[in-house]
Amino acid sequence: MIGGILSLELLISALRMSVPLTFASLGGVFSERGGVVNIALEGIMLVGAFGAVVGTYFTNNPWIGLLTAMSFGFLIALIHAVVSISFRINQIISGTALNIMATGLTTFLSRLIFKAAGSSPHIEGMVQWRFPGTNWQISPLIVIMFAVIIISQIVIFKTRYGLRLRACGENPYAADSLGVNVIKMRYSGVLISGVLGGLGGAFLSLEHARVFVEGMTTGRGFIALAGMIFGRWTPLGSFSACFLFGLAEALRMRLEGFGIPTQFIQMIPYIVTMCVLVGVVGRAVAPAYDGIPFEK
Repeated sequence: MIGGILSLELLISALRMSVPLTFASLGGVFSERGGVVNIALEGIMLVGAFGAVVGTYFTNNPWIGLLTAMSFGFLIALIHAVVSISFRINQIISGTALNIMATGLTTFLSRLIFKAAGSSPHIEGMVQWRFPGTNWQISPLIVIMFAVIIISQIVIFKTRYGLRLRACGENPYAADSLGVNVIKMRYSGVLISGVLGGLGGAFLSLEHARVFVEGMTTGRGFIALAGMIFGRWTPLGSFSACFLFGLAEALRMRLEGFGIPTQFIQMIPYIVTMCVLVGVVGRAVAPAYDGIPFEK
């Protein structure tokens, strides 16, 4: 039984399962490094998944769908930025409200556009890239994910922009005294999180399902936030945590064929998430001004 579960296919499946979580988690890193909590990642992923299907459905081009997903995520993140940064509304309340709005809005628009309850028509997925001289294929979004991880790690820790963004999360008043525009930096972090969260949602509909289903994110945005915390607000750490969660999800799918009660199997990813969070409580230190509005 163990040999049938643990295999190379399990690791490949875990990698695929980690892709949407990683994109959203990286978005959370940018947002919270700047000092803004983005609970709205769940809603951003959902509108991203919907946008990818809409863009692909009307153009028959999944790359247009990908751009649409990023645009939809950007718009939701912009609302969160305006409400929580400009108007200094509680960031948790703003994010929660946007999650609720995203659920209702995507359900309404899906039924309005596709004239069907529950799901959209099936769409064209991303064309897989083939390794030269082999039969191995890989999703373009997986390649993009690894590129984004590396770029994010460099940008946050090796560039002037990253230094300023981290300063805005650790001590925005000190950053402001040195001439850093804290408001603009925080806006940029939140908007980047929207684009990346939209990419995560796009993977769900373009690669994982090739269809939009109402509420299809099923808590992945919150799992991505857990991955960000477990990864100590770093891109590489977040990916490692998301791969662990992806492994739990892949294991859940593999166990379904071994006679284990379905109710228990479905709990595995969430149990792993809670165990991880319990294990890092008190040791993972968030940016000092994370979630605290800046008033000049």
